[in-house]
Amino acid sequence: MSRNEKIKEQIGWLKVVFGLLVATVISLIGWMATHYHDAEPTIMIVAMVVVLSLVYGIAVVNVKAFNKIDELEDL
Repeated sequence: MSRNEKIKEQIGWLKVVFGLLVATVISLIGWMATHYHDAEPTIMIVAMVVVLSLVYGIAVVNVKAFNKIDELEDL
């Protein structure tokens, strides 16, 4: 496998991870919006911490993907 193909595969994998993280964040925010009056405050705080952690993960994956794209451009 050439370096070019390897980087393309890595970018493809990062796209999958990015999509899963975004879908999870959207789902969790939707859950929080529909259950904000029924859920215990502790659960809502934990959910918010998880959302913030996932958003950080999205940012990290995004930076890695752009770095791979730049690396691919340099080849």
